[in-house]
Amino acid sequence: MLEWLFSPMDATRGHELGWQLSWHARAMVAGWGILVPLGIVIARFFKIAPWQDWPRALDSHFWWNTHRICQYSAFVLMLIGLALILTAPPLAAIPGPHWWLGWAVVILGIMQVVGGILRGTKGGPTEPAPDGSLNGDHFDMTPRRLMFEYVHKNLGYLAVILSAAAILSGLWQANGPNWMWLTLCIWWSGLIAAFVVLQRRGMAVDTYQAIWGPDPSLPGNRRRPIGFGITRRDQQPGE
Repeated sequence: MLEWLFSPMDATRGHELGWQLSWHARAMVAGWGILVPLGIVIARFFKIAPWQDWPRALDSHFWWNTHRICQYSAFVLMLIGLALILTAPPLAAIPGPHWWLGWAVVILGIMQVVGGILRGTKGGPTEPAPDGSLNGDHFDMTPRRLMFEYVHKNLGYLAVILSAAAILSGLWQANGPNWMWLTLCIWWSGLIAAFVVLQRRGMAVDTYQAIWGPDPSLPGNRRRPIGFGITRRDQQPGE
C-alpha cells in the first residue's frame, strides 16, 4: 500500500520536477485546493454562528474574518505560485489543459479581489455614513452592491470548480504520487459532504438578514435572497 501511495500516478513516466515547479504546485494546491473551498463553506453556512444568539446578537464577524483570511492568504499563495511558474525554465509551462485552466483561475482570482475592494460601503447601525445616516451600499442594497453579490458569488463558485480541474490536470502533467490526488479527493469529499449536510440544515442564511436581522421593513429584506439555495429564517429559499 505504501509503495503504491508514493508511486507516480502514471508508472510509465517519471516524476522529475525542479524546485520551482514543485513549490508552484504546493502554493497553488494550498491556496486553491484547501483555503479557497474552506473559505467558501465558512462564508456560506456560518453567517449566523452556531453559538450566536441570533437575532438578539447580530453581525457575527466569525465568518467574515475567516473568509477573508482564507481567501487573501490563497491570493498571496497564488501570486507566489504564479511568480514561480513564470520564472521556471521555458519547457516547464507547456500550453495545454492545465495551462489554460490555470490562467483562467488566476484571472478569476484577481477579479474576485478587485471586486471585493470595489464592493462599496456597508452602512447600517454598525457602520453609519459620515453624515450619521444609515446609508450604505450594502444596507441600502444599491445597484453597485447587487452587482457585486451576483458577480462575486457566481464567479467564486466557477473559480473553485475550475481550480479543482486545474489542480488535477497539473498533478497528472507532473505525474505526482498517488497520495497527493487521493488526499485532495478525501479533503474535497469531506467539504462536499459538509456542504450537503449544512445546506439541508438550512444554515445558508442570507447575508443581509444575518447582519441586520429579520425586520421586513429593511431594504435588503424586501428583496429575494441572492444565490442558489440561500434562505431567510422566515422566508422561502432564493434563486
